Amino acid sequence: MGRQLQNKKDWQSEAATAAAPAPTVSIIVPVYNAATALRRCIDSILGQEYRDFELIALDDGSKDESPAILDEYAARDPRVRVIHKPNSGVSNTRNQGMALARGTYIQFLDADDWITEDATKLLVRAAEHSGADMVIADFYRVVGEGTSRKGGLSGIDRVISREEYADELLKDPADFYFGVLWNKLYRRDIIRDHQVSMDTSVSWCEDFIFNLDYMVHAASVYPIHVPMYYYVKTEGSLANHAMKLSETVRIKRYVFDYYTEFFRQVYDEDTFARKRASIYRYL
Repeated sequence: MGRQLQNKKDWQSEAATAAAPAPTVSIIVPVYNAATALRRCIDSILGQEYRDFELIALDDGSKDESPAILDEYAARDPRVRVIHKPNSGVSNTRNQGMALARGTYIQFLDADDWITEDATKLLVRAAEHSGADMVIADFYRVVGEGTSRKGGLSGIDRVISREEYADELLKDPADFYFGVLWNKLYRRDIIRDHQVSMDTSVSWCEDFIFNLDYMVHAASVYPIHVPMYYYVKTEGSLANHAMKLSETVRIKRYVFDYYTEFFRQVYDEDTFARKRASIYRYL
């Protein structure tokens, strides 16, 4: 009876959400055993100066207090949508979040990070003012008690084309600025119409692949030279875990194939041939 009642409540909640006016922004946060930092993350979202958003928080089978914390916020704020699901990994979880999103734009956060109070406002204002298909911003990198500012596209204060963005990416393709999700604002219609999604077959660089897929279909990018995201570098993260050499080689080849194909699609044949050496240098 308890499970039936909970299912009924979940159905009623989703039905009410579907009937409500769509927000301008869908903020997606995958959560897995993030209880120690989760409140800081959620508070930074709900404290945004920009108010027209929905927060889709997806609990990926957490074993700590994360589910209870999320339910607490959902009970207090109707903009918070909590999804409890079996563990399936961060990429699959983000895909589920995008499938549920109703906003014009999509913004991502990781559960152990946080944003400045004007972050969403600045991203949306830039997107609406510029008409660009993606907005990209500077960010802060947090290591222990230290914080350093990181950015890219220096000296560019205008909308740039997909080809110009590719030229800049070519200079430093491994830079977090280009590869991650959380310093960008995406158009949901591009993601939906072209079925852009997280690749669940790889365990790292999935953000980078998503961005390459997205930019194949995006015509323009607008950079904001304002840091608005605090990225916490955590010891013991996936990037620091040992991996079998064969799996490492497989993923690197897979990513490089994606990377090369991106430039094939963005550049014309002559430009690709001229830049081939620079493209292959990434390998």
